[in-house]
Amino acid sequence: MITDKLVQIWKARDLRKNIFFVLLMLVIFRLAAHIPIPGVNVEAIKDVFEGNQVMGLLNIFSGGGMQNFSIVMMGIAPYITSSIIFQLLGMIVPKLEELQKEESGRQKINMWTRWLTVPLAMLQSFGMITLLRNSSTEILADVSTIDMAGMLIIITAGTIFLMWIGELITEKKIGNGISLLIFAGIVSSLPQAIMQLFVEYDPSKLFLMLGFVGIAIVTVVGVVIITEGQRNIPVQYAKQIRGNRMYGGTSTHLPLRVNMAGVIPIIFAISVVLFPPMIAQFFMQAKTVWIASMAAWIINIFNNQLFYGITYFLLVFAFTYFYTEVIFHPNQIAENLQKQGGFIPGIRPGKHTSEYLANTTHKIIFVGALFLGLIAILPLIMQAFTGMQSLAIGGTSLLIVVAVVIDTVKQIESQLTMREYEGM
Repeated sequence: MITDKLVQIWKARDLRKNIFFVLLMLVIFRLAAHIPIPGVNVEAIKDVFEGNQVMGLLNIFSGGGMQNFSIVMMGIAPYITSSIIFQLLGMIVPKLEELQKEESGRQKINMWTRWLTVPLAMLQSFGMITLLRNSSTEILADVSTIDMAGMLIIITAGTIFLMWIGELITEKKIGNGISLLIFAGIVSSLPQAIMQLFVEYDPSKLFLMLGFVGIAIVTVVGVVIITEGQRNIPVQYAKQIRGNRMYGGTSTHLPLRVNMAGVIPIIFAISVVLFPPMIAQFFMQAKTVWIASMAAWIINIFNNQLFYGITYFLLVFAFTYFYTEVIFHPNQIAENLQKQGGFIPGIRPGKHTSEYLANTTHKIIFVGALFLGLIAILPLIMQAFTGMQSLAIGGTSLLIVVAVVIDTVKQIESQLTMREYEGM
């Protein structure tokens, strides 16, 4: 079966070219992630990142570029932050909400999102450089104002470059470009992690490692079940007579997925949970005592594993519901069903159908949100019980990898199916 699919992909010339193009873009991204900014002690940075949960998450979403202090060290995090801002504004500002419903309006919002990414990249890169300098004085010895300005320009240009690559990948319809860039960064670290595991192998920790492998397998299975899980709402279409012919009378179903938001809630949550300590870095050296004390308190409290874990879980949980509300509109679905003569058995069309879909979705999404939240803090739970920090980012990584693979495979299969219909 897999061989047949590969043969079909190879025979479809344009699809084959698109896949090779995406792979080439990912290779370019990985090369850029290994080009460090001059004047930086890379070894000192790696020491800071080892065993640090927050830094590990930052490194994931930079595709490994942050640990190398590369020209793309911020990854696409500023672009994600910009997207979050406009999606939040879309729920508050009526004009933006109207623009989101039209294709031309969505193009305008995308353009504004790109423009906002530039100052956000400057701000976040400055905050990250300050954070790393405060973590270790060996990372950057003497940095003048001109040197700092040069670094900010290079890092911002790197973020815009990755944003452009991500959009090029998305246009090929082989997968979501942003997610694939994060996926490539995670997968690229696997060979080194496996090699380190063999080098540091200790027979006394064999059962502990087998336990980690078992948890990883269970996590992957759980991610697949939740990602593919759905509830089918029965829909009946009334019979309609047009002229001498009768239409309708068919039965179908409306699929409601357990996790409609995918990995977006985790990406959003990480961007939000890392933002306060990053901003607090700007005020650490403030002359006003209470401002400096407040900044130090924010940084210390986010370094507390318990507070960090609870905040991270709640944000993932909340963003799952939030993003579902953004992409799923019960009122529109109920209206479309009513126009097409469709109805849910036992539910009156219109408002009652909309309320039924909303209530059902909220119940289903609760399971998905709870699962995503537990996966997000699973590494912290494992770290608390085992004391091992080397796998501190495993849960989030597995979730992203599995979800991105499923999404990419589905998009490729849909293109193959489309070509079969065109052939017929």
